[in-house]
Amino acid sequence: MVVKVLVVDDSGFFRRRVSEILSADPTIKVIGTATNGKEAIDQALALKPDVITMDYEMPMMDGITAVRHIMQRCPTPVLMFSSLTHEGARVTLDALDAGAVDFLPKNFEDISRNPDKVKQLLCEKVHTISRSNRRLSSYSAPPPVAAPAPVSRAPLGGASAPAPAPTRTTPIASRAAPAPAAHSPAPKRKPYKLVAIGTSTGGPVALQRVLTQLPGNFPAPIVLVQHMPAAFTKAFAERLDKLCRISVKEAEDGDILRPGLALLAPGGKQMMIDGRGTVRILPGDERLNYKPSVDITFGSAAKTYGDKVLAVVLTGMGADGREGARLLKQGGSQVWAQDEASCVIYGMPMAIVKANLADAVYSLDDMGRHLVEACH
Repeated sequence: MVVKVLVVDDSGFFRRRVSEILSADPTIKVIGTATNGKEAIDQALALKPDVITMDYEMPMMDGITAVRHIMQRCPTPVLMFSSLTHEGARVTLDALDAGAVDFLPKNFEDISRNPDKVKQLLCEKVHTISRSNRRLSSYSAPPPVAAPAPVSRAPLGGASAPAPAPTRTTPIASRAAPAPAAHSPAPKRKPYKLVAIGTSTGGPVALQRVLTQLPGNFPAPIVLVQHMPAAFTKAFAERLDKLCRISVKEAEDGDILRPGLALLAPGGKQMMIDGRGTVRILPGDERLNYKPSVDITFGSAAKTYGDKVLAVVLTGMGADGREGARLLKQGGSQVWAQDEASCVIYGMPMAIVKANLADAVYSLDDMGRHLVEACH
C-alpha cells in the first residue's frame, strides 16, 4: 500500500529535498506541499494524507498550532522536523503534546553529506507512523499548553496517600478510543528496589502520563530509557520535573538511586546500574542501534537487583527491551507491557508479549496507578 504524504515547510529547498527523498521510495507518494500552517490545515482537509511532515517555524501559523487544528479536524499522523538545540527540544516536546507522533532532527548538513542514511531514516519514520494509532475519529485536540505551574512535592517518606495530579492538558494517548479492560490481575505488592521503564516512539507523552500519576513519596527509585537525541534528554527531564511530584533529572555518571527520583538516560549514551545503587553513564557503542538502549539498562538492573526489579515497556517501534526483559525474568523480576489499544506504536510492548515475557498488560491510563499499588 502506498503511503500518501503532505510536506509542510516554508523553505523551498527543504520542501523539494524532502519531497525528492520520499518520492524516490516507490511505496511513498507526495500528494501535496504547503508553505505555512494555515495551508497545511487546508491541504490536510482536502487531500487526506496518510502522513504529514511538519516544520515548526513558519509564517502565518506555526507548526504546533497547525498540528492542534489538524488533530481536531482531521486526525493525521504528523512527523515534526526540529533543530538539535535546547529550544528545538522544547518546541518538539510541545509538538508531541499537541498530537505529533514523532520527530526528526532538521539538519541540512546531514541531508547533503549522508543522503542515503537520511533517505532510509526518513522513509522508515514515514512508514512507521503511517501505521500508528493516531488517526482517531474521536480525537479531540488539546488547547494550547500553558506553562506548567510549580508542582509541590511531598517529603520523601511522608504520608503515602497520593496527592491530586497537577492540572494539565490531557496527554495524547489518554484521548484515544477507550481501550478494552485489561485482563491482567491487579499487581501484587513487593518491596521493589528499582522501577525501570523503557520506551521509544510515543514515549514522551506516555512517560508524562505515567509519571504524573506518581506521588512525591513514591518508594522506589526509577530509571527511564527513552530513545531520544543527546540534545533533547535534558530538556525532556526538565519538563517532566516541572510536571511531576516525583523529581526527574537527566542521569549523570555517579548519580545515586533513591526513592522519589527518576533518572532519565542521556541521549547518545548508555545507562547502567552497579551493585552499590550507583548509575554509570557510558559512551554509546556504535555497534548498538539504540543510544540509550533499554536492553542495556534492563540487563544491568537484572544483574544488580535479581528479582527486585519492576520493568515496564511502553509504546515504541522495534524490539529494544525484549532481551533485557528476558534477563530480568530469568532473575525472577516482573515485566509489564503497555496494551496495544493505548500505544502510539505497538512494537516494543508487542515484542515483550510475543516472547511470553509479560507478567501483566495494562493500558497507559492504568499504568501509573498500578505502579503505586505494586510498590506501596
